[in-house]
Amino acid sequence: MIIRTLRPALISFLLLVMGLTGSSQEASSEKVSVAFSDPARPGLLKAGLITGGISVTGYDGKDVVIEARARQGRLSRRERSGEGMEGMTRLQNLSSGLTVEEENNVMTVHVGVMNREIDLNIQVPFKTSLKLSSVNDGDIKVQRVQGEIEVNNVNGGITLTNISGSAVAGTTNGDVVATFDAATPGKSMSFSSFNGKIDVTFPPEMKANVVMKSEEGDIYSDFDIRMDSASRAPIVEDSRSKGGKYRIRLEKSLYGTINGGGPEMHLKNFNGDIYIRKKK
Repeated sequence: MIIRTLRPALISFLLLVMGLTGSSQEASSEKVSVAFSDPARPGLLKAGLITGGISVTGYDGKDVVIEARARQGRLSRRERSGEGMEGMTRLQNLSSGLTVEEENNVMTVHVGVMNREIDLNIQVPFKTSLKLSSVNDGDIKVQRVQGEIEVNNVNGGITLTNISGSAVAGTTNGDVVATFDAATPGKSMSFSSFNGKIDVTFPPEMKANVVMKSEEGDIYSDFDIRMDSASRAPIVEDSRSKGGKYRIRLEKSLYGTINGGGPEMHLKNFNGDIYIRKKK
């Protein structure tokens, strides 16, 4: 494990620690601690992966602590067969190629490998905004963070626990689960999935104009949502004057208000249910 603490105003460094191990050795990790330029102001952390998961936890500290852990690599078909490798040991590079840049209270995290799963475990000051993404083979989890949170996943779930602020969270294959301690007044939010449930929990006093849609699922809530019947008025599209068609359709989304209405909240699913819960 490598631990470094760096504090310049502009930080750009690359960890290239090569681990040469046999296939039975545990995955290696690389760890750094970096401060925002102005720790007195809330910062923004950006992190994106092609393959792997991201976990971010808020804590009572000033630095951002980032640990990158390379998963044990899978053997190729040739390696599994042992062809041409009799009496030889596989030398495996478990470095993540971790790169962290910080400028003007914006911190960006990259890893330098694309053909191996890398998991990021990050600690941030409580008041930190996040922009996180992953594509394959990993979930994104956030807990105890206060700020604007944007999370995008493709093949993995999203879990936001005991957060405060606002969130935009979407995945293609996975669940979206969020529990809010407090929601920023006047801030719009969005939650979406294609294959998986959407399950969000808010404080009882939260105000919102909700737009809800699930093609192949149901919608449930224990909030007293006042439905807007006017939203089901037919939508007319007439392009006959240009040689086109006349089309009339009914909106599939449901519109309603919570506690008299507020900022817009979109919840969109295709193959899964939607749950809007009141925090007990």
